[in-house]
Amino acid sequence: MAAAAAAAIAFSHGRRSPPRARAASPRAALSFHRGGLPAVPRRNVLSMMISTSTVLLFGPKQITLAETTGGAFREYIDTFDGYTFLYPKSWIQVRGAGADIFFRDPFVLDENLSVEISSPSSSKYETVEDLGPPEKAAEKVLKQYLTEFMSTRLGVRRESNVLSASSNVADDGRLYYEVEVNIKSYASNNELAVMPRDRVQRLEWDRRYLSVLGVENKRLYELRLQTPEQVFMEEEEDLRRVMDSFRVIKTE
Repeated sequence: MAAAAAAAIAFSHGRRSPPRARAASPRAALSFHRGGLPAVPRRNVLSMMISTSTVLLFGPKQITLAETTGGAFREYIDTFDGYTFLYPKSWIQVRGAGADIFFRDPFVLDENLSVEISSPSSSKYETVEDLGPPEKAAEKVLKQYLTEFMSTRLGVRRESNVLSASSNVADDGRLYYEVEVNIKSYASNNELAVMPRDRVQRLEWDRRYLSVLGVENKRLYELRLQTPEQVFMEEEEDLRRVMDSFRVIKTE
């Protein structure tokens, strides 16, 4: 009961907030520390082996939070805006982030999940193929990320590349695009130095960005996952499960 109450409080009516889940068959999620002993993922320490469902009503908006059997993930269902996905149970909702919904790993603050939706008044999408082939869509996704991360600081440099772009028809019969990009940011710790040798740029962050794009209700939906590259190597299975779970839903 305490877990269900906490879940209900965490989902009070914020519209965007920092994100994990994909519907593929689970792989072994066991990693090892240097000493050779198995490391238990953080989220599993917080998980309980229960299955619950909570329905929250915010005016016309209905949100359903369903806990998966085994307790590692929860399902977020937004029947008003029309989408659903799984996310790690230990992640928390953050409000005021600008997205329709935003979750963040409380332990790794650079790791998050969000959902972006195109405006219903300015978009009339029929299919995700309106973006072009997956490779073309990937270029648009990367360009959007770089625009959002544009910095006015002196001495900042970004390196980016598309790692993969693919399409697949999910179990709901809809076509989805999946895009993965890497972005590295370099900055100088002495950008005002006169001599070039004193303006040495160093890596400040290295992140993996994963996007799933789908179309329904004449709108473009994008599930976004952000994670440090080092963390991605450790938690790839869970992040891909989040990606695989994303579905768009027909609204009334």
